[in-house]
Formats: sequence, structure tokens, C-alpha cells
Amino acid sequence: MELREHAWDILRARTLRAKLEPPPPGLTDEKPRPGYRLTAPVRPASLAMEMHRQAKVPPADAMHDPAQKIRILHALANHELQAAELFAWAILAFPDAPAEFRQGLIKIMTDEQRHCAMYVRRIHGLGGRFGAFPVSSQFWKAIQEVETPLQFICTMGLTFENANLDFAVEYIDAARAIGDTETARILEMVHGDEIGHVAFAWFWLERWKPAGIDAWATYCANVKPPLGPERARGATFDTRSRQEAGFDDAFIDNLRATDPTKPGGAPR
Repeated sequence: MELREHAWDILRARTLRAKLEPPPPGLTDEKPRPGYRLTAPVRPASLAMEMHRQAKVPPADAMHDPAQKIRILHALANHELQAAELFAWAILAFPDAPAEFRQGLIKIMTDEQRHCAMYVRRIHGLGGRFGAFPVSSQFWKAIQEVETPLQFICTMGLTFENANLDFAVEYIDAARAIGDTETARILEMVHGDEIGHVAFAWFWLERWKPAGIDAWATYCANVKPPLGPERARGATFDTRSRQEAGFDDAFIDNLRATDPTKPGGAPR
């Protein structure tokens, strides 16, 4: 099977099980063309995205409430599902990207599928059901403005996943505070993988930045409003994870000095 065929299967899947199907062994990438930019994925009816409304995520300090904990995990599972779909989207959208980049996309897509499955199992273990609440199209809406692989990694890796380095720590601490070691364990696994995903984005930012232009300026020029540095961090700031991802000191300092905002523009 070709890489693009598997990406199509994920994007057109009508069941969650098919959405989370890992790549078969021996995928080839010999016929990646033509490029195609999907505007929205096929989804099961229970997970149809609210394309024109923001589905709110309870804050970390709501973790102590069992019902709110399920809602938090439900939102996180949908974030991972959107991410898996969008890495598949990038495989179709950028057929001329370097082979190394495209192989990285499929690896990260597989991680996102696994993360979603872990959250879904935890939701079910807590007595909930994935699909019981409205789900956001936040990532999908942002990707409509993306035109290049550089813009893609600035949007997904260096904005959404970068911010998740902070959000995951907040949720981990909240889960530990109530003695929920299983939820904390899952969040820690996701956080560890997220560092690798951000490192992937940083690697390609460094490779693709124009001569004489630093990483921060390149990032800011390739992420479109309402996204940007304000959405690439949380209220707390996880310096160590960003160092592990390879960020240079200037990028970290600039991001730390940025005041974070919520999707609607309000301060965090």
C-alpha cells in the first residue's frame, strides 16, 4: 500500500476503529501525486465536529470533579484524533515534500492515533463514552490557511503541540493531586511523545528557514492569525521540555516573554 492510500483511509473512515487503524507494514511512497487539500474529514456521526462553534474544555483544576474529568479527557481525545487526521492531511497536501519529512508525518500520525485510543479507553474506564459531548474543529479550522509544509509545522508542531507541552503538565499535576495515577500516567506518556513531535517541527523549521533569518522570525512569519506565539504556550511555561525538543535560547526567551491567550483571544 502507498502512504497516500493509507492517509486517505484514515481521513475517509466512518468508524473510530478505522480512524485509529495503524499503518500496515511495508508502506511505500513511490506515487505520492497529485496533491490534494481536504477541507474536512469523514467522521462517525457521534464525533461530527462543531465547525462554527468552539467546544469548551474544562480547566485543569476541574479534574477533581468526576464528570468534568471525563469531559477533559473527551476533549483531549478529540485533539489527538484531529491531529492524527491532520498529519494524514499533510501527507496528501504536500506530495513533493522530502521523503524524510513524509515518513515523519506518518510516524507522528501513528502516535496521535495511539494517544487517542489511550484517552478513549480511560474515558470508558471512568464510565463515559467518547462521542457523548460536542467536539471542536479547532485544528481543522486553523489548517485551512496552511499552504506550505513550513506553515504546517509552524501551525501543528510549533503552535498546538508546543502549547501542549504546558497544558499536559497542568493536567498531569491536577491528576496527581487527586490521586488518579492512571490518568496521570497516560498524560505523561503523551507529554513524552509530544516533545518528540515538537522536536520534529523544530528540525524542519531550522532546515527551511531562509538564510539570515532566525527561527523566531521564521516561525512568526509562517503562522497565521489568530494563531501565533500567544497560542503556542500555556499559563505555565515548561522550559525543560522545549530545551529537550532542541529550541534555541532566543526562541525560548521570546516565547516565555509572550503573554498566552485562549482561542477566543482572552488572556490565560
